[in-house]
Amino acid sequence: METDNYGVNNGLPPIVERRIFFGREIGGADRKLLPTYELKSRTYLGPTAMDAEIAFLMANQALATPGKLVYDPFVGTGSILIATAHYGAMTMGAGIDIRVVRDGKGPDCNVWSNFKQYGLPMPIALLRADNNLPPWRSGLKEVFDAIICDPPYGVRAGGRKSGGRKLLKGVVGPYTVPDDKRTGHIPSTGAYTLVECVHDLLHLAARMLVMGGRLVFFYPVLREDENAETHFPEHPCFKLIASSEQILSSRYSRVLLTMVKTSQFTEEVAEAARIKHLDFKENHLKWLEDGNLHSAVFSPAGAQLNGAGDAKATKEQKPKYRGKYV
Repeated sequence: METDNYGVNNGLPPIVERRIFFGREIGGADRKLLPTYELKSRTYLGPTAMDAEIAFLMANQALATPGKLVYDPFVGTGSILIATAHYGAMTMGAGIDIRVVRDGKGPDCNVWSNFKQYGLPMPIALLRADNNLPPWRSGLKEVFDAIICDPPYGVRAGGRKSGGRKLLKGVVGPYTVPDDKRTGHIPSTGAYTLVECVHDLLHLAARMLVMGGRLVFFYPVLREDENAETHFPEHPCFKLIASSEQILSSRYSRVLLTMVKTSQFTEEVAEAARIKHLDFKENHLKWLEDGNLHSAVFSPAGAQLNGAGDAKATKEQKPKYRGKYV
């Protein structure tokens, strides 16, 4: 709508025409939350704690609202769950390191104290659990309204799963910890590649999310070949509805994937997902195995992941910092 009221300018046309726009507000930003929840003032902080602004974005993508139950299988110090709790959602988390989940740095500096700091409802539970061997009883399905997490990529912190090297290689068999040693026992763990981690995460979400529930997680992407097509993990139970890239360096970035559950989980679906995963792993995920992402990010410019000559050159040269820690 344009107006031509020249009377206010002594009959002369205005330099810039005045225009009136009409619209409907569908959302708004609440930037005042960020100073309150910024990491530098948080009681208990870990090396891979999620930035407060990103955590709130993830909570919005998951549609965290009062009455919903949100689960983080890589809870760490609880940064993502704090954002979802702010919006009124019930929270639950799990982590493989019992020293972080249970103990923290003392009775007044742990995951629970972070929620207390902001006056938020405490999590329903924090579990010492393994994403590779989830603790849920057989037959339990469709519990969570959303699963939000930041899986370990192997850049700043590598993924771990239950079982030491000897146990995973079959050198020793499974064992039972005596009752008198359970309290202070720290279970052995082994390497957990992102390839395996993503497959387990999709399997968990397909089984434990309600219909229409959302899975929100970060997925790393190499950026050196900008013309190459990016392939994201898939599952028969999920539909990808959003992907948002966060550039971390010239070498790599991470993409926030939002998936919604569109079909029921069955054993037939699980088998189809396993086959799809094997195909995806063979064709698109080779660079994510055995620490290749770490090598791609921190190796000197021009160095290749494979090749004896390049490997020798990498040993002789001091690796240079190539990106922001995640």
